[in-house]
Amino acid sequence: MLYRLSPRLCLRSRFRPYRARRGERVVVLDAARVFPPGHPTTRLCLDLLAATLKDRPAASLLDLGCGSGVLALAAAALGVPQVTAVDLSRRAARLTRANACRNGWAGRVQVVQGTSACLAGSFEVIAANLPWAVQLAEAPTLMRLVAPGGTLILSGFRDVQEAALAERYRVGGWEIVVRVTGDEWPHTLPPEGSFTWAAWRLRQRRLRGQDEAEQASARLGTDSEEKPDLPVPDNRPGRPETANSLRK
Repeated sequence: MLYRLSPRLCLRSRFRPYRARRGERVVVLDAARVFPPGHPTTRLCLDLLAATLKDRPAASLLDLGCGSGVLALAAAALGVPQVTAVDLSRRAARLTRANACRNGWAGRVQVVQGTSACLAGSFEVIAANLPWAVQLAEAPTLMRLVAPGGTLILSGFRDVQEAALAERYRVGGWEIVVRVTGDEWPHTLPPEGSFTWAAWRLRQRRLRGQDEAEQASARLGTDSEEKPDLPVPDNRPGRPETANSLRK
């Protein structure tokens, strides 16, 4: 794997030769016998993660189903100060911890072996690259764990599997704000019947009442602005008549 996430950040596999450019940070990953970091869904998540943090820096991130920890380490490299990586696999948790230490982020990346049930609190960004069936099962938990105003980044499903998952989040009050896809061309047609992987960036859907309240507040602020003083007619005796006095 060799993937340039930004002009100053590159991710590579441990055995992939690469000479870093001047001023470039290189994140080195060992991904032996875990989910491959070069998979199309990983790349889709990396792109969405970089764009999300560029738009709005986050103080905390959860990488659920971390595998080798590529999303967690990318988040740390992009400046997230508190990163939590969780995987049910002992091998994946151990590998992610080793990768964090190798790149100097042992204190910033907390690695947990377990499921989402062991998590408490909330996270400003949650990245979950999980199979479609797991995504369906984890949707209520992810919606609970994300902080108010936070972001969900999801992948691991094909484009033909999106409808049911999208409906689950729609019912929960979420909307897809960015959708990206990537193709993979194996020798045979996948069981799902599509070569195309999908990834989403989601946010909580704004309620109509909230929009109306904000618009009303904006109008009130505009109306309350100071207006320029207008000349006041002087109709005292001995003064020239004004337009107002002529109307009487």
